[in-house]
Amino acid sequence: MADTQQVDAKAERRVAKLAKQINAFAKSHGGAEAQVAYIGQRGARIVLVGEDGGWGDLVAPSYEIAEQAVGKAGVTVHEAFDGEFAAKVKTGPYEWSRMAGIQVGGPSNG
Repeated sequence: MADTQQVDAKAERRVAKLAKQINAFAKSHGGAEAQVAYIGQRGARIVLVGEDGGWGDLVAPSYEIAEQAVGKAGVTVHEAFDGEFAAKVKTGPYEWSRMAGIQVGGPSNG
């Protein structure tokens, strides 16, 4: 029984830490919305998009912990990263060079 309580306490701490990070992101970007994506054994990715177009992501050890974290943070959660939600993302030269620099003639990454 003690092992289950330890795991639960660890998960609760992880949820609280992620929610705190989500809230800090939202505060610095005028609010935020999120999308949670399962990434296999590594867990789940929480993609955050701020009202100012800034974006970032966090990785949670499980999909369940990611869902609990966005719920605790109180942000709007989208089922998919598309449509109006995706259109809010603002990218600059750095992102373009990292995402497709080699393919579209940007600086090489090597």
